[in-house]
Amino acid sequence: MSKIAIGKKAPAFALDGTAGKWRLADAAGPVVLYFYPRDNTPGCTQEGVAFGSLHAQFKKAGASIVGISPDTVASHEKFKQKMGFPFELLSDPDQAVCKLYDVIQEKSMYGKKYMGVERSTFLVDAKGVMRHAWRKVRVNGHAEAVLEAVKSL
Repeated sequence: MSKIAIGKKAPAFALDGTAGKWRLADAAGPVVLYFYPRDNTPGCTQEGVAFGSLHAQFKKAGASIVGISPDTVASHEKFKQKMGFPFELLSDPDQAVCKLYDVIQEKSMYGKKYMGVERSTFLVDAKGVMRHAWRKVRVNGHAEAVLEAVKSL
């Protein structure tokens, strides 16, 4: 059963990332948590670029953006540098936070079923309360929709 509920406290966590240890409890202002399957894949790159292109508007609205995947910190550092992302990427190698946020789902590729990260985004307000959850995200237009939700807080 998912621990994610709109209007309830977001599950606390701490992960290593491209700027060292990151804790949800230390986030100042609203935070956008976007979970993605893997660094350097077409959809994940497109999603990161979309959030990156709107980063200044998120910042103006007082929100920070954090990307989370099971990739290593070293992989994240290369991906962030290559793509010029202005936000942090966090490493969840044992998928503990992915499981906490219930984004590990059965997926299918070429008829083969496997468990993996379902592209999902969560908006947590400045008080640590879950305000929005997007599951099974389609990349096109998603970052813009999240920005509108941030502005409505």
